[in-house]
Parts: sequence; structure tokens; C-alpha cells
Amino acid sequence: MREFMIGCVLMAAGNGQRFGENKLTALWEGKPLIRHAMEAVPKGLRTVVVTQYEEVEGMAQTFGFPCIRNEHPEWGISHTIRLGTEYLADCDGILYMVSDQPLLQRPSVEALVKLWKSHPDSIVGAAHKGKRGSPNLFPKEFFSELQSLQGDRGGNCVIRRHEERLVLMEFEEQELFDIDTPAALREIGEKRS
Repeated sequence: MREFMIGCVLMAAGNGQRFGENKLTALWEGKPLIRHAMEAVPKGLRTVVVTQYEEVEGMAQTFGFPCIRNEHPEWGISHTIRLGTEYLADCDGILYMVSDQPLLQRPSVEALVKLWKSHPDSIVGAAHKGKRGSPNLFPKEFFSELQSLQGDRGGNCVIRRHEERLVLMEFEEQELFDIDTPAALREIGEKRS
């Protein structure tokens, strides 16, 4: 199997409007959501964190992850994707991870990266029973399309245009559960207890 240079964009720049504050610093099992996300990043990927938050930049330093400051989070997730993709443009593929899935486990993400290595011309995405979620790994061929996204449109738009290139990997349902509100954070606590 040939060697690939794989990047990872950890997207941590959203305003968290539905949460009412910076949700990435909200605690789950004693750790901020963003820390759970950083711990799920597979070792050996060239990782960059795109954020608007100083607290996130500080935590990224403890993991050795460089940061890009998103000065315009109001431009939507497309701007975060563009900044991260530009930074990692020399990679063969980029894994795009969100920062609000505290139950996502590193071994699952490692398995997704391994699956992509055997399908390097495909988009490989996490799913549960056919329902797509995050993370997703795109080959270099799609970088320009990802960089041309506008507003609050993310990688799903690119996937929908290229469904025939998509390979799904089954994840446990709870791993793909994302936190958009304080109620959702409480709910995963109740499901776990």
C-alpha cells in the first residue's frame, strides 16, 4: 500500500448560536468538548485547527496542533473549510472533523482513515445505518470544489454531487451524535447513565 500524506482539519470556529455560548468549552465528563475532539484525531495526520477562540488555540498547543484564526466565522462553515484546505493543499487527502461529537472514538476514526487508504479515489464518510455524518475524508481531487463552497454550506454539498464516489463506513450511532444545544449535552449524559 502506497504512503499517503493525510491532513486533518478540525473545524472549531462556529458561533454556537443554538448553544447560546461557545459550546466547545462546555464540559462533558469533566473535559471541554474541544478536548474530546482533539483526542479523537488519529496520530500521524497533519492536523490543523481552524478556530476563532483563544481557549481553543491554547488547547491545540498542548496537542502540538497548529491553528488558523478564522476572523470571519459569520461567513459560515465554508470559510473554515477553505482556510483548512488551503493550509493542507499539498496533502493527498484531508479528513474533516467537527468539534462537537464527544462520543467519537479515535479507533473508529483511525479505521475510517485506513479504509480511505484502500479507496484513495473515493470520499470515505462515517455513517450509521446509511445515514451520513462526520467525519469525512476527501481525496485531493475535491479540494478545489471544497474551497469554492460559499456561506454555511459544507462538505455535504460536495458529497451530494458525487454520490457515486462515496464509500460509507459504519459507526456506532452515539459516536456521530453532535451537540448543538445544552439539552443535547444533557441528553447524551442521560443515555450514558
